[in-house]
Amino acid sequence: MSLERLVIVGNGMAATRLVEELVAARYPGAITVLGDEPGPAYNRILLSAVLEGTHSLDALVLRAPEWFAAHGVDLRLGARVLEIDREAGEAMLVDGTRIGFDRLVLATGSIPTLPPIRGLVQMDGQLSAKVHAFRSLADCLRLMGAVPSAERAVVVGGGLLGLQVARALTVRGLLTEVVEGSEHLLSRQVDEQGGSVLRRSLRKLGTEVYTGVRAVRLTEDGLKLDNGHVLETDLVVLTAGGRPSTALARAAGLFVRRGVVVDHQLASITDPRIHALGDCAEFGSRTTGFVAPAWEQAGVLAQVLTAPQSPGAVYSGSRNVARLRATGLDVAVLGDPEQAEGEVVEVTNPIVGSHRKLVVRGGVVVAGTLIGDLSRVGLITQLYERGTVLGPAEPGELLLAERPAGESGPLLPDDAEVCACAGVSAGRLRACSSVEEARETTRATTGCGGCTSVVKQLVGCATAGAAAGSAG
Repeated sequence: MSLERLVIVGNGMAATRLVEELVAARYPGAITVLGDEPGPAYNRILLSAVLEGTHSLDALVLRAPEWFAAHGVDLRLGARVLEIDREAGEAMLVDGTRIGFDRLVLATGSIPTLPPIRGLVQMDGQLSAKVHAFRSLADCLRLMGAVPSAERAVVVGGGLLGLQVARALTVRGLLTEVVEGSEHLLSRQVDEQGGSVLRRSLRKLGTEVYTGVRAVRLTEDGLKLDNGHVLETDLVVLTAGGRPSTALARAAGLFVRRGVVVDHQLASITDPRIHALGDCAEFGSRTTGFVAPAWEQAGVLAQVLTAPQSPGAVYSGSRNVARLRATGLDVAVLGDPEQAEGEVVEVTNPIVGSHRKLVVRGGVVVAGTLIGDLSRVGLITQLYERGTVLGPAEPGELLLAERPAGESGPLLPDDAEVCACAGVSAGRLRACSSVEEARETTRATTGCGGCTSVVKQLVGCATAGAAAGSAG
């Protein structure tokens, strides 16, 4: 009997996690991974940290090609898929190579979209030399190459990525400004008060912010806004706008709305042989743009492919926990605090740059925003993930003032989740002898990186009492 042929289109964070899960579960089939970029899989979330200078390029690599080979996985880099032939059961590459499959997984991620700004694209169809996207490693390297000869930069987009890039450029010594069309920063994740706190914090850090205005034209004089103001700049970095990469799925006749519509086993509702996960998948009329849901989906799909009758082979949606990683800016968002229904508990101190908000329904935290001090993010995330019912006074107690300088944080029990991206508990980390072992065996710190400081404190500790600090 021939082995099942599994082809994974994409070699990003979701695809790599799926392969790791399949290897751990001893998937009996033959795995082929098709990555259109020339290099190994890397952590896109930490690109801004490389730009800032806090991480090296080597720190981004998720799995080297040698790892795939050692586990019998056929990894093909620079292999762009042109077409999926469902009738023949083949994926055709741009060079004409046809690769047969019995099952296929789409892990194609998302692609940036150009905002409607005149002058971004030259007559030859190429981006202006001043203009930079920031999605891939190639984008990051190109921008890094332009930074030494620049003095001023404008970041278009005040979302999580935009703020990370703006902070990185400011740290690199550029006079950086942010343009956001919404009335406040992080408008999809936080309310107006939270946006105002962020704006004030960025200004203190040396980054000017313009909200409620849109860039309309790039000229020799600079970037013109719709209020007539012109921002002088050497660099324009585009971080606003993106959509799931679904062109292959659409051309193959799969049902696509915003993303590839999948069922509880992450299979296309059009063809059960084809699955989708990560940014390109749509479940329950929702797409996700964060690593934690993608990794959760990878774990479920690995069980679907190896043990389809197991209880874990069912996907019912994910609870998002997003972190902003940038020097001097601390933000965590749980769920959808601007759309969630419930009673709001809120504490704001713009003078010190903190804003905390919990949405509570039936005593359960259903969403939240933490800006500034994140000393309690681990505990709050644990309560949120578990749906723990709190007493009437407890939500307010969770939002108490910052810890005094030098005061240690609460001890974390072994079952407390430390790494929200990989779902790693404090107990698992205490059993590791080094950060390297924790990274290799649990994948902690390889997502958003927000848990790194806590992981360093926990590794090698034999008892629950050895833990201190916050979780990410």
